[in-house]
Amino acid sequence: MSKENGIYPDDLKYTKEHEWLAVNGSVGTVGVTHYAQSELGDIVYVELPAAGSQVAAGEEFGTIESVKAVSEIFAPVSGEVLEVNASLAASPETINKDPYGEGWLLKIKLADAKDLDSLMTVAEYRKYIEEEAN
Repeated sequence: MSKENGIYPDDLKYTKEHEWLAVNGSVGTVGVTHYAQSELGDIVYVELPAAGSQVAAGEEFGTIESVKAVSEIFAPVSGEVLEVNASLAASPETINKDPYGEGWLLKIKLADAKDLDSLMTVAEYRKYIEEEAN
């Protein structure tokens, strides 16, 4: 699932809070975008919920701490956390190096596929970050 250059892959859905979601059947893999990790700078700590936890679309589920700031991470969809990327505890900088591959955060069993309707396509996300930058 690693993506070249960390630019914005076409096959993902995006949020206005700069998370991405890759959907495979009823499971969504969540991470933060290239834009988010570049704005944060060097990531030094990640706090994520435990497997088995419930998350709600648009609600905070964890934090990312960088040398610059602490930022909340928001769930793009509602559901049950199936798996957390445990390797980030020892190597949070993986998010900077490979935000769409090894730097994924968690996997969620989608509670309602309708949540996907509120997420942006890659074209919508690119337009959004261009507008946000101006």
